[in-house]
This record gives sequence, structure tokens and C-alpha cells, in this order.
Amino acid sequence: MGLKILHLIDSGGLYGAEKMLLSLVKEQVQQGLQPMILSAGELEIDEKPLEAEARRKGLPVTPWRMKPGLNLKESWKILVWAREHGYKLLHSHGFKFNVLLGIFPKWVRRIPMVSTLHGYVHAPRFSKLWLYERLDHFAIRRMQGVVLVADSMKKEFPKSIASDRIRVIPNGLNIAELQEFSSAPLGEPFTSFIDAHEPVVLGVGRLSREKGFDRLIKAFSELKQKYPNSGLIIVGEGAFRSQFEALTEQLDVKGDVLMPGYCDKVPSLLKCSTVLVMPSLTEGLPITLLEAMALRVPVVASAVGEIPRVLGNGEGGLLLSDVEPTTISRAIEQFLTDKDFSSSKLLRGYGAVIRNYSSQAMADAYLAFYKRTLDTSLISNQPGSS
Repeated sequence: MGLKILHLIDSGGLYGAEKMLLSLVKEQVQQGLQPMILSAGELEIDEKPLEAEARRKGLPVTPWRMKPGLNLKESWKILVWAREHGYKLLHSHGFKFNVLLGIFPKWVRRIPMVSTLHGYVHAPRFSKLWLYERLDHFAIRRMQGVVLVADSMKKEFPKSIASDRIRVIPNGLNIAELQEFSSAPLGEPFTSFIDAHEPVVLGVGRLSREKGFDRLIKAFSELKQKYPNSGLIIVGEGAFRSQFEALTEQLDVKGDVLMPGYCDKVPSLLKCSTVLVMPSLTEGLPITLLEAMALRVPVVASAVGEIPRVLGNGEGGLLLSDVEPTTISRAIEQFLTDKDFSSSKLLRGYGAVIRNYSSQAMADAYLAFYKRTLDTSLISNQPGSS
């Protein structure tokens, strides 16, 4: 029987981390492993988007409902459940389970634990989120291995973590599946909005400060002065929704900005959009970026995280020199006016994804990481080891 792995996540939609996890689990099943996604959510939630997509794909998933916050009583129940079901490795995706299970020392857990860090969010000092960051850093020190999705993340990673426990594994795509999904019909409100606007600018991600959507909205306001029929779609949900909506009203572009919340058809939306814009202040390796490149959609992105490497330092897309609104609007306009420029970058971007970012390569790298982690874990449990 293959290695039993329990993937732990509390997701807010179907974004980069969730898509990466689904691709990884699908490949792990084909490798002969026995993965399971434990999807946590609050008590009143019926079904989360991740759970629905896992079931649609025929992937193993277990919903787990619990009270929010630092719920150590419920995390202990999860740990006992994992032991009873014979899981040999815990794999956390996100700071919630880093904290809830990683906070227990290994001799208490009795199951080795690893984590994939998909990016960093730097919260204001002494805020509630900042406290969770501190707990996250503490819990990571107790894990047997940590995966970063981008080499550039090493600069922000706690220096106290031994380097031999860290591995960089880029996110990967199932490109054939992605291209198939991109043909799914969008439906409303997207169809009417896209039919009424040209060009269509797209932003995808959490409605949070670090995604830079306030700058994108300001840039779109400038773009409309030259392209009055243009439209902006920002797909995602988050705490900054009210601020972003207020900004569209302030700039008098509300009627041409669609913010529909979560959307499970991002590949189809990408295919119908003119350009994807990612003005992020911080990133790891965004799955949406890889999806756009695989679908030959023009990309304008800030030069943070792994984005410059993925885009070949600008060969496969347009890297922003800064994230000022005027810089963003000019970059979008360059794609709209220079078709040879656009075609060249789309071709190079597509080639880079095919060569370097497949889901199979990602899964092979994780399997090697697991084997090394488990071997090291066994050694550390020998008499006389620290």
C-alpha cells in the first residue's frame, strides 16, 4: 500500500494554493500513494468550493467543521483521527494548520509533519493576524520539513529554520486539463459584462491589501480615458471588498467594474479576457499566472516573488517597474497597441510553462521530499538522537 498522507487546509475559495493541492493530490493518486484532503471550515458551512471541486474530480476529501480561532481541542481530535486512520505524514497548506497541529511537538503528534508555504502576508505589528504570524513561525520550527513555492521566498523565511529542512518546489499545472476547463461556458454576470466591454482587464485573488487591487482600479480609471468601452473584472473575496467598492464609486468607474466574488471558472474567464494584471506587493508563485501563460493570455505583473523568473525577466510577459497606477495603465496599453510585442511574449510564456511547470514534475519533487523527510524523521527517533 502507498504512503498515507493527510493534506490539511482551511480554504476561502479556489485560488492558487487550492488548485496546486488538487493537482498534487491527483498526481499522488496516480503515483500509488494514498492522499486525503482534510478541508476545515466553520460549523455553518455546507460545502466549500475546494470540496466541490475535489468531488467533481473524483479526489479523496474529508470535510471537517469546527469553531474558528485557536481551537486546540478540535485540532487534537484531528490528530487522534489521523492516527486512527493510519496516516504516516501530515502536510499543512496554510498558517491555520501550521499553528493548530504544528504547535504540538513531534513526540506528542507522533506523526511527522511538513508544510507548504504559498506566500507571506505581513500584518500590522501587534494585530491579531500579526500574532498568528508569530505562532506560525514558532510552529514551523517544530516541523520536519518546509516547502517554499519560490526560491525568492527564502529572503523572508525565518533564519532560525535549518536549511536542510527547506526545499523549493514550484507549483505545477495539469495543462491538458486546464485547456479543457477553459472551454466551459461562463454564464452570468460574466457573459453580459464581457459582451458590453472591450478590452476586458482581469484581476484574480483575495481582496486584500497585498494584492494591489486598489492600484489596479486607479490604473483602470486612467485607461478608460483612452478606452472608454473598457471593463475591469476582479474575481475574489476578502476583507477589503468595501474599500475597493468605495474606490470604484469615488473614481466614477463602478458601472464598468465587476466584482462578483468567488468564481470557479477562472480558466474560462482568462480565455475571454484581454489581459491579466497582477500588481501584487508580495507573491510566491501564483497559479493564476501559470494558467494565463498556458492559455496564451497577456500578463502584466509586478516584479515580486517568483514572477520575474517565471516570466523570463520579461520575455514571457510585461514586468512592472513599479506598481503606480500610471505605470500599470501604460503597460496594459502597450499590449493593446503593439500586437507583435504581445504575440512574442505569449509564445515565450507558453513555452516556459510547458517546460518548467507541469503537475507531474511537482509531484515527483514532493515524493522525493517526503521520502527524505520520513527517513530523517526515523533517524531522529533512534535512541541517542536529539
